[in-house]
Amino acid sequence: MPNAALARLKSRFARIGVLGEAAGMLHWDAATMMPDGGGASRGEQLAALAGLSHELMTAPVVEEDLEIARAEGPWEEANLALMARAHARATALPTDLVEATARANSACEKIWREAKARADFAMVRPALTEVVRLQRETAQALAAALGMDPYDALMDGYQRGVTAADVEPVFAAYEAFLAYALPRAEAIQAARPAPIPLPGPFPVEIQRSLCRKLSERVGLDYDHARLDESLHPFCGGTPADVRLTTFYDPQDVSKALLGVLHETGHGLYERGLPETWARQPVGDAAGMAAHESQSLIVEMQACRSDAFLTFLGGELRHAFGGPAEAWSAANLARHWRHVERGFIRVDADEITYPAHVILRFRLERALIGGDLEVADLPGAWNEGLHRMLGITPPNDAKGCLQDIHWHDGAFGYFPSYTLGAMAAAQLMKAARAATPDLDEALARGDMGPLLGWLRANVHGKGSLLGFQDLLRAATGKPLDPADFTAHLTARYLTA
Repeated sequence: MPNAALARLKSRFARIGVLGEAAGMLHWDAATMMPDGGGASRGEQLAALAGLSHELMTAPVVEEDLEIARAEGPWEEANLALMARAHARATALPTDLVEATARANSACEKIWREAKARADFAMVRPALTEVVRLQRETAQALAAALGMDPYDALMDGYQRGVTAADVEPVFAAYEAFLAYALPRAEAIQAARPAPIPLPGPFPVEIQRSLCRKLSERVGLDYDHARLDESLHPFCGGTPADVRLTTFYDPQDVSKALLGVLHETGHGLYERGLPETWARQPVGDAAGMAAHESQSLIVEMQACRSDAFLTFLGGELRHAFGGPAEAWSAANLARHWRHVERGFIRVDADEITYPAHVILRFRLERALIGGDLEVADLPGAWNEGLHRMLGITPPNDAKGCLQDIHWHDGAFGYFPSYTLGAMAAAQLMKAARAATPDLDEALARGDMGPLLGWLRANVHGKGSLLGFQDLLRAATGKPLDPADFTAHLTARYLTA
């Protein structure tokens, strides 16, 4: 019976969703609280959960039910299509490969932590080589089953419907813009007064309290969220139990504060997903580029706007004291919209950040395609960054060891960051057009109008629409990088 088949599928995918949530919590714990000696055991736990999920997804009854199930209405139809997509990806991979990949990723990620601290790529190279080998095997298997290029098959796992061929012209156009924009932004910045130093130090306890207060002010409900510390800030957990992490520097309040606002954007997206479709594919976020758009519309578009900085300066002065001019919106803008060629992606400004992503996109594509070997990664990284930004990392901690992604098996993820930044600018333009008093609200620290628009046009849509169709519905057009370069021009290139 079609209805019975659909009910069985929904029940099975709900169980798979629960296993995914459990794995997410184990990842969060590994990054925040797990003792160093727990790594091997954690790898086995994650491998077991990955294997169980894979077995549930690939059981013969799933294919049988997919063939006879019939859905009514756009949400049920999209959910069934996404189930079929997930099943096709899963059946392309043998269970032993899925489990081996989970073990290798977990083991490599633990070694990476120490290797990064020591700036010693040789320490992690064997483990990363095994991760890359398994990712190549995974990509080949997916490509054969799905009729896609191997790297595209990995990208599709993070943002469905987006391929390297889609990304390449967008990135090439941005490189051309960067060649003009970066030196002009630097020249304009050099002609302006230097920023007034922010009156530190900034006690960690005060930072911790302020970060949570501002995260709540932006809209995150801490009955369903918590804030902890980790080496690499991230948002994890589940839609009902959001886990944010950051790290605190007593000499620099911006690292934790802006990081928490960024991760709060991710958390708001998770909290705004349609509860009716919880633990169903259509109830998930629309992909990682969509997710990055939500963190960046909060952090970069809203919280670093002139309007919100007016509000934020008062909050910071109240928390840390010091002269009013140090906490003025203009001075905070000089600090937090400063353009500088740097080595570290997560510290990069809006203009240079895409260069870091373009570099990683090209390197990981070459790694998966077999055109670059792991042993040659540091040299290729340094050469590529020098070509993009004219600088060379002094060591591998500031080069190819800085990110967790590859060491945790996340290949095909990086393009989502810049696609998300571009989408955030496009969405913010549409939100401002739909909400004329948006900036007045931001100046009061009121994110409600923006959050309401995002709830209706992005969060509440789940995965009903793909990335491009989501943008079309919200803004009237697919991804338009011109909105991003227009935003950068207005913010950085106007003397």
